[in-house]
Amino acid sequence: MDGNVIELKNVTKRFPGVVALDDMSLSLRCGEIRGLIGENGAGKSTLIKILTGVYQPDEGELLRDGQAYSFKGPADAKAVGIACVYQELNIVKELSITDNMFLGNYIKNKTGLLDYKTMNQKTEEIMASMNQPIEAGEITGNLGMGQQQMIEIGKAILLDAQVLILDEPTSSLGEKEAEELFRTVRLLKEKGLAILFVSHKLEEIFELCDDVTVMRDGKHIVTSPSAEMTKDSLIEYMVGRSLDNLYPKGKVKQGDVALEVKNLTRIGEYYNINFKAHRGEIVGFAGLVGAGRTELMRGIFAADLPDSGEIYINGEKRNITSPKAAIDNKIAFLTEDRKQQGLVLTETIEKNLTLVNIDQLKTGVFINTPMIKQQAAELVERLRIRTPTPEKLVGELSGGNQQKVVIGKWVVTDAEIYIFDEPTRGIDVGAKIEVYNVINELVSQGKCVLLISSELQEILGMCDRVIVMREGYQKGEVKRGSDYFDQESIMKAAWGGDIYE
Repeated sequence: MDGNVIELKNVTKRFPGVVALDDMSLSLRCGEIRGLIGENGAGKSTLIKILTGVYQPDEGELLRDGQAYSFKGPADAKAVGIACVYQELNIVKELSITDNMFLGNYIKNKTGLLDYKTMNQKTEEIMASMNQPIEAGEITGNLGMGQQQMIEIGKAILLDAQVLILDEPTSSLGEKEAEELFRTVRLLKEKGLAILFVSHKLEEIFELCDDVTVMRDGKHIVTSPSAEMTKDSLIEYMVGRSLDNLYPKGKVKQGDVALEVKNLTRIGEYYNINFKAHRGEIVGFAGLVGAGRTELMRGIFAADLPDSGEIYINGEKRNITSPKAAIDNKIAFLTEDRKQQGLVLTETIEKNLTLVNIDQLKTGVFINTPMIKQQAAELVERLRIRTPTPEKLVGELSGGNQQKVVIGKWVVTDAEIYIFDEPTRGIDVGAKIEVYNVINELVSQGKCVLLISSELQEILGMCDRVIVMREGYQKGEVKRGSDYFDQESIMKAAWGGDIYE
């Protein structure tokens, strides 16, 4: 099979105050894996929604096998074989795999009842075709993120999709799960599917994609075989300038101990955790998915209370029994799940930015609206949040700009200890550097930062010290400048080995 299976020609899409797509063109061939990259706000999400019928273009046209189409909704796109697996999976965890696979598309028998025998068989056949042996009746919530993502891909196969869009598919996957996903994507390519692979991880683009398209400010910048590009050239195309230092690690004098954890334990999640973190220090927490890092941080913040152990702030033992008590003890927690736990998506940027310190924005018992507007405007400018107005709904922002709002609501507090859990997940290189600069600013002010990241290069690039966890236990600790401050040693510990310093 050859030729363009899907094509956008000179598409423009406008929203109030924003041109999201500007004369954008893109074409995909059968049996091609096309990478799509760009900074947050570059227009990638809008492009996906045009392809899937969520939005209609203001100008330009969409062609399927050379024929012009005008989708009035997602059902029209699905009807011509276009499917998308979004970053936030459309999975009902309480239902079985079969129910998720056939949701809205159930098969009935002659009596009008649901034909689970046929649907179970078809489900298991589709999953087996992707080397995913499962029991069709298994409750989906019992599966890992990797398998849940495979179910989403299975839905596309069930609908006989010929164009598959994968939106940040590895953002919640571990290394092994990502490898399995890549194997499945290559298998689908061999079967002739056209695949659009949207990712912020440049190494994935080089490993998986035949060609790569770069967007910036809603425009097409370049399309090229990935083998002819370099990491530096891709970044320069994305941001319009050279980025000489991806990890702008600042030099800060270490201060007194701000946080000490002694024998902190929550049965089933983490055990006997002991560490100190100083002012002016970034302490990284590395490990595989399921190592207990997020659970530990939730314990420190009292989102989930530990069963035992002690927490000391500035040398004094504190009884932190709720997130409010943690905030009162000057702890800030930027959660990894910004959409569910970090933001109120139905509220404005302004309200989200002032959510945590609203008590400081009152005159007596009344909210000081001018002060709120001033603080929000200052944060939008300081963090370079791309929006025509702070009164825009947070849910309408790109992922990177949403992350900046999460950070913004905490940096205006008087917190002394900042927990950053996967702060750059799903955001582009330029936005990452802006996040790193915020972290550098905090530690230069004498704050203490705990950084969880699944990207080892980020951990190595930004942290002064790294604590490695595995299955809820501390497996090692390495300091910047030591012989073991490298990817190999950290991964060895994450897989169960030892680090000796």
